[in-house]
Amino acid sequence: QVQLVESGGGLVQPGGSLRLSCTASGILLSAYTMHWYRQAPGERRELIANIFSDGATNYADSVSGRFTISRDNVKNTMFLQMNNLKPEDTAVYFCNTVHSARDIWGQGTQVTVSS
Repeated sequence: QVQLVESGGGLVQPGGSLRLSCTASGILLSAYTMHWYRQAPGERRELIANIFSDGATNYADSVSGRFTISRDNVKNTMFLQMNNLKPEDTAVYFCNTVHSARDIWGQGTQVTVSS
């Protein structure tokens, strides 16, 4: 059974940093395109970062230059390093991939940026 589990969310002040983790079981995430999404209250889920099997990455304009997506193949874990956080980054953050034509989602982790 394929499973993704996020962790690392929390409350942080504006300008602060957090690192989110997404640990995979049932797949080798290095073989997949992996995604980070976020969803703020009342908003649509937003794709913010991708990491491809060859290690290439790309980012939404809203997070480019502040967030970094990476993975540790030994730990089978993907990360999202978030720096210079802003109140508008407040959301539930999800990791995602597509396996056997099915979307696989984690349960999400809450990030709140507030003073």
